[in-house]
Amino acid sequence: MEFRFTDEQKMIRETAESFLQDVSTSEAVRKAMATEAGYDPDLWQRICTELCFQAITIPEEFGGMGLGFVELAAVLEQMGRTLLCSPFFSTVCLGAHSLLVAGTDAQKNEYLPLMVEGALTATLAYTGKQAAHGGGTWGADAVQTTYKKSGDNYVLNGTLRYVIDGHTADLLIIAARTENSKGAEGISLFAVPASTAGVTRKWLPTMDQTRHQAEVLLDNVTVSASTLMGTETQAWPQLKKIISLAKIAVSAEQMGGAQEMLDKTVAFTQERVQFGRAIASFQAIKHKAADMMLKCEVARSAVYYAACVAQEAMSADGDAKIAAELDEAAAMAKCYCSDTFFFNAGSAIQMYGGVGFTWEYDPHLYFKRAKSSELFLGNGAQQRELIAQMLLD
Repeated sequence: MEFRFTDEQKMIRETAESFLQDVSTSEAVRKAMATEAGYDPDLWQRICTELCFQAITIPEEFGGMGLGFVELAAVLEQMGRTLLCSPFFSTVCLGAHSLLVAGTDAQKNEYLPLMVEGALTATLAYTGKQAAHGGGTWGADAVQTTYKKSGDNYVLNGTLRYVIDGHTADLLIIAARTENSKGAEGISLFAVPASTAGVTRKWLPTMDQTRHQAEVLLDNVTVSASTLMGTETQAWPQLKKIISLAKIAVSAEQMGGAQEMLDKTVAFTQERVQFGRAIASFQAIKHKAADMMLKCEVARSAVYYAACVAQEAMSADGDAKIAAELDEAAAMAKCYCSDTFFFNAGSAIQMYGGVGFTWEYDPHLYFKRAKSSELFLGNGAQQRELIAQMLLD
């Protein structure tokens, strides 16, 4: 596959790069991440109204731009480079894509136009309290919240963890299963307003301060049948697709972060002097930088190949072959980009020397994001296991 950006895609990437370099500076990131919300609401509104990035993959019939996953990946790459603090990933890559994949026509018509206007944020909540603990599963077994029917309504109970922006999102896409069901069986998706009675949300400070997570408690949350997304008990294929799309989105951010670590480190080594010369002239430093660059280039290829597959999958609903290709491409991108970002961030700290992990310098922020994004939706080892299983099937 020969891949080249179109002029329109180049313009989108350059616009994102220019804008984010101005507004998502180190000072701005540190200020935003210190707040409970984890982002600047005014900046989020600027992104929504001036650039309309949140509308990239939303079809024109709902007021969106109707563009593809490649354009989205180009924007996410730049967001990853600047560690943008915003509800973009949760709202677009989790919330909007959940609605596009599994939502009913009524749900799409109700929520997607609000997202385009910047009036609604959303996120996906599907992992239980112990689901991903200790390197556990991020697949179907991670769904531990349960539901039961009560007349025409549904009653949800459980605790959801690792919910990106879950404490601030206006809409929660919740995955729950019927009682006593296991694996891929019995899973349903619900579009639940966060203000619904019985929903309690709590911000959970984590190692990565640039992306906030929350715990969501559901205590006999009663929702109407209109919140059900798709067919009851048959939602795992849709949820699996949503997860694969999210993996590709995370990978694009990781690739951008890895590239930024390379660029920042090369610039720093050209200024840092040891033994009367810039350390960038040392062969060992050159070799390390070359390794970082190689990993970035391979990661970029993996991301944009996966983005092309994702675009095809978004318009080919129900095609088993495309679905399998999407899962494989997403696992490959997430696997390689997770390893690449962590390697580059760790190498940056080493090459910065003693100041590399001090609060005043930025590499530690990228290192923490690298680790948290590596674990989110499954680390490299888990992705390789998924690929191995696909090869055996």
